[in-house]
Amino acid sequence: MTGLHRNTISKVYRQLEDTGLVESLAGSGIYVKAQGHEGGKKYTTAQTVAGTEEIPETAYQIVQDGINQLLGLGCSLQQVREIILSEINWRLQCSAQVLVTVPQSDIGAGKMMLQDIEPMLGIPTQLVPLEQLAEILEETDSATVVTSRYYIKDADAIAAPKSARVIPVDINSYAEEIKLITKLKSNSCLGIVTLSSRFLEAAERIIHSLRGEDILVMAGQANDLPKLKAIVRSAQTIICDQSSYTQVKAVINKLSNDLIRHPEVICSDNYISTESIQLLRQELG
Repeated sequence: MTGLHRNTISKVYRQLEDTGLVESLAGSGIYVKAQGHEGGKKYTTAQTVAGTEEIPETAYQIVQDGINQLLGLGCSLQQVREIILSEINWRLQCSAQVLVTVPQSDIGAGKMMLQDIEPMLGIPTQLVPLEQLAEILEETDSATVVTSRYYIKDADAIAAPKSARVIPVDINSYAEEIKLITKLKSNSCLGIVTLSSRFLEAAERIIHSLRGEDILVMAGQANDLPKLKAIVRSAQTIICDQSSYTQVKAVINKLSNDLIRHPEVICSDNYISTESIQLLRQELG
């Protein structure tokens, strides 16, 4: 009908199949391949994929824009598909093992991060000092490294050559705790107890900027028992992280007979910010 040689027609079909526009079914024929919006209908409204939450309306547009950009760079549809699937597969593979890392000098921060992350993930999660990260990555095919944004540069320098993914997290804003601190009576004593030495330093600077010399601040790590006892004896209010709460209460109970008044203990919520926890849940859950 067209006057074209059958080899030419075959070549065209192969090219169409390579670009992902058609698919060949053995013994049946060659068919136009489903692209996801047949029948003249595009994804313009929120939809639900089986077993998942509702997909935002803009999600499909973002995907389409990304595909169009790759096509604009000269990639074929087949190459675009391979790029996207490769990235997804790599992320899924990395998510099979999660490594939380911080410097050994601030390992307490890693313990608090681990406490926030472990309950929401059903996958192996391990705390690794930053100094040992390279050695651990040598022993695994793929992993996701989670660290505080303070240490992202050092973690990325170690993980990138090992083809490991690095996700930085932000710490909680502690807005409620800050509000409480601003309302404390003058000359009162505030205790800060946490596992992280760096967090203690930051907390003392922030409190000093808020109250100056107006209140006395006593800060200590939960594993420093003499300092913890001094805080319990002196402070009217103690703010601590979840990891330190049990130890703080244990010291209060032990010193109960010597205390004129038990300090009010306020246990902070997650060490990692809500936004970062949500991101991790999406990336790894």
